[in-house]
Parts: sequence; C-alpha cells; structure tokens
Amino acid sequence: MDTTSQKRLAGEFAVRYIENDMRVGVGTGSTAYWFIQALGEKVKQGLRIQAVATSQHTEQIAASLGIPLLELNDVEALDITVDGADEIDPHLQLIKGGGGALLQEKMVAAISRRLIIVADASKYVGQLGAFPLPVEVIPAGWKHVQRRILAMSCERVELRGQSHPFVTDHGHYILDCYFGQIPDAQSLNLALHQIPGVVETGLFIDMANEAILAHTDGHIQVIRRAADRSD
Repeated sequence: MDTTSQKRLAGEFAVRYIENDMRVGVGTGSTAYWFIQALGEKVKQGLRIQAVATSQHTEQIAASLGIPLLELNDVEALDITVDGADEIDPHLQLIKGGGGALLQEKMVAAISRRLIIVADASKYVGQLGAFPLPVEVIPAGWKHVQRRILAMSCERVELRGQSHPFVTDHGHYILDCYFGQIPDAQSLNLALHQIPGVVETGLFIDMANEAILAHTDGHIQVIRRAADRSD
C-alpha cells in the first residue's frame, strides 16, 4: 500500500468517530483531505453535523461537499477535531504546520474536547525533530526572530518560500527550523514563545487524544494518550 492509500485509509477510518449533532473541527493537509471527503459523503447520506475549518483551503473543500460550516468565533467548544500531523511521538506530542495552517489548527484543537490525529505510519517517530519545526512569525522583523532561534542550538532556520515568502491565512510568515532532535518539546515551545515576533509554533503538546496510523500492509493502529486509556 503506497503512502497516498495509507493516508486515505486513516482519513476514512476517522469518520466512524463522528456522530449526529456533533460540532467537528476539520483539519488541513493531505490526510485530513480524505477525512473531509468521507465526511462529506456521510453528510450526503444524512449525517447531521456542523464543522469549523482549520484553513481557508479546508473551508473551500468542505463547502464544496455540502458540509455545514461555522466560524471559529461562533462556537465555544467542539466535540471533536480530526487533523493530520508531520510527526507524532509515543507521548502523542506533535509537529504540525507543514501545510502552513498551524495557528488556526492549534486554535481549533484548543477548544476541542477530543483531538484525533490521522496519518500514515511514517509520521510516527521515537523523538520529534527530524521534520523541520514550523514557527509562525510577524513579517516585520522576521530576521531578528531567525537569529534568536539559531542561537537556540538550531542547525538551520529558513524562511518558507525564500525570496517569495509563503504567507499564511492570517498574514504571517513561517520559519522552518531544523533542530534535528527535540528532546524536550515542552521547554522548547515555551522558549520560542518568549521571542518577540513569534505568533505560534508547530509543537502541539498534550493536545492529541488519539492517533490513527495506517500501515503499508493496510492495518490500522490506534494509539491513545496515557490519560485517555481505559486499561
């Protein structure tokens, strides 16, 4: 089973978590795409839900499938959010933001009673850091932020898009930070937030409840955070 098939399998599997009258956060990225497609099919079959998108791109896809949408400002809480990740460690700490939507993804996750991550099995790692950590920054003074991050034992910090910077839905830039290894994700997250000009980081700490991983042989592995295990 190739990577695309694994992503589709994981995304479609997550639809079984969605029930009538739920308010659902819908993620951004290549695996969340398949969840949205499957969710749209369930809505056509009569599933009653309301959804909040994590990006303009996701909003466009969901609207095209007839999924009823709400604005983030119009909800106090979500029952569940299904989203992807760039890396997942054994404690369900995440690196997200490869698709550039990390700020709104984190805002949606923060008001969700349950965050389910869908991914192909290659995203599951022993320690975070091989994938460059996205850090969303204010465009004015991004070079100052870059220098501060480089001083934090970061191997390389690149402006996404280089001479034609990638601009997020909220008008910010993204710095991709090559740490190589992140042994203490919580401390790094706090340290990055102390830098003036940093809007948000792609470190999602103690937010995910479950990860749905699709393997090359077609089987699904569900990993639950320790606090959410019933055994």
